[in-house]
Amino acid sequence: MAACVAAGGVGIAALVGARMAGSGGASALARGILAAGLISAVLGLLQYYGQAEWLSPWTSSPPVGQAYGNLRQRNQFATLISMACVAALWLYAARPPAGVRRWLIASVLLLLVAAGASTSRTGLLQLLCIFGGAAFISRRERSSAPAEEAGTSRRLPPPGLLLATIPLYFTIAWLLPQLATGGDGPVESMLQRLQTGAPQDHSRLILWRNVLALIAQHPLTGWGWGELSFAHYSTHYGGPRFVEILDNAHNLPLHLAVELGIPAAVLICGGFLWMVLAARPWRERDPARLMAWGMLGAIVLHSLLEYPLWYGPFQLVFGLCLGILWPGAGGVAVRPALSSLAAGVMLAVVGLASWDYVRVSQIYLPPDERLSAYRQDTLAKVRGTWFFGRQAEFAELTLTTVTPANAADMHSLAQRVIHFSPEPRVIVKLIESAKLLGRESEARAQAERFSDAFPQEFAHWLKEADRGPEQLAPPP
Repeated sequence: MAACVAAGGVGIAALVGARMAGSGGASALARGILAAGLISAVLGLLQYYGQAEWLSPWTSSPPVGQAYGNLRQRNQFATLISMACVAALWLYAARPPAGVRRWLIASVLLLLVAAGASTSRTGLLQLLCIFGGAAFISRRERSSAPAEEAGTSRRLPPPGLLLATIPLYFTIAWLLPQLATGGDGPVESMLQRLQTGAPQDHSRLILWRNVLALIAQHPLTGWGWGELSFAHYSTHYGGPRFVEILDNAHNLPLHLAVELGIPAAVLICGGFLWMVLAARPWRERDPARLMAWGMLGAIVLHSLLEYPLWYGPFQLVFGLCLGILWPGAGGVAVRPALSSLAAGVMLAVVGLASWDYVRVSQIYLPPDERLSAYRQDTLAKVRGTWFFGRQAEFAELTLTTVTPANAADMHSLAQRVIHFSPEPRVIVKLIESAKLLGRESEARAQAERFSDAFPQEFAHWLKEADRGPEQLAPPP
């Protein structure tokens, strides 16, 4: 259901984007992205220096030295900052008044500072591509524009100035942590992250090796959409194991291959690559399409290292950019009524999903923080959700004690939920219900998987429940 809604949302956004391409709506997209990026940049810097507590509950207050605005984690934050840089460059090239140009330069400087605070290596790679590509376009503008058109053509800043942002970024990345001190001493810098990388058991190389092993088990049809986390939990690897719950391959082609199979991944990714090559973005001259290519490139680059397309804001921008790019330089004949209808449907779906989220989220809040209508019999009232059924089932499972009377229902529920989130408290409910139903072999098999996937949590569970290894520990 969620995948269908996401795909439909991208399609509707593409229709709106196609209409924007024919009506000069790229300016609205640029201003919107830039405004969102600047607001997030300010929030991120407040978080980085531990000054965001007064903004609760409108934003979070992570430990000093961490910045991600309201985007959950630093790579998503960095991608928004990168897209905002693209928007600022496009607006600058539109030859606005001198005062606006100075404001845009100041905006880019603020965005560079926020990018440094993110300590995102993905963001660094995006900025290298964006400002390197902008320098190439700027040089091409200056070498190819006829003299009589030089005063009216769009102009980016000089290539040297654009390339100077790269050493400026590294200077900012070095300076920021010098001005911030966390509770345990100096905060981690971008330069340290480049040198040390991720902890060994959190390495993307280990993650991708695990995913390749899973692909090898079901190369043609995959494990099924949304089944990666269960596949990772239920598989024993001969080598190192990625220690966290793995619900995404952190690489879009690999994710499509592990869940849908190699043929589907080749068809989807190959089709997209064919469209990109056919469009020849390196020959592009239209300013609005160049901006769309830049934003789309930031999202695609992030998709090779993580999963931005699993989040609504990036799905929206992705769809709008596809709509701007799909028709060709002259736009496409999208009727205003169709575009308005698409926008209306999108707003209606977003509104419905937002209300459904608010309703289901009540069960995850302390009783005194819930809406008054949901403070009594909350679990029963959040059932029947359209968009968040698996989250509602997860809440029901984790909040219900397994007893002989409900063991059969809880076992059935746990078998469903473990495909959604195979975490220790779900596994425990599955083991407990299997034991009460007399399914000893299943309980032992799940205990074996539990000990392999979460050895520390498994040992803690045995100790907490005062179970001896002979009761539920996996057989030797």
